[in-house]
Amino acid sequence: MSHPERSKVIKVRVSDAEHRRLQSLATRPELARWMREHCLGADTRRRRGDPPPADPAWLRQLAGIGNNLNQIARRLNAGDWGPADRLQVIAALSSVERSLDALRARESRSQPEAAE
Repeated sequence: MSHPERSKVIKVRVSDAEHRRLQSLATRPELARWMREHCLGADTRRRRGDPPPADPAWLRQLAGIGNNLNQIARRLNAGDWGPADRLQVIAALSSVERSLDALRARESRSQPEAAE
């Protein structure tokens, strides 16, 4: 696919704080490309199948939640659940739900323009 030649330059002056804010909002490392996509509504689908950038701390928390779910599923599939075990599972699932809600809220605050 051929891209149109970009021959026009737009210079925008921003303060240090504004620059940091733009960089924190950008969903890709190339600020100019992100601004073009964000401001012009360009097609933001990834062409090479690259995963979207994500905060490593967020990914670690998400992996921990996934591990907890796998442990719950393993015990559930074993079929040896008594009433007390079921209560523990409900409590664990509630904890997982709270953790996911907290992660979702944190992620939505860090990317206010994200579309669903």
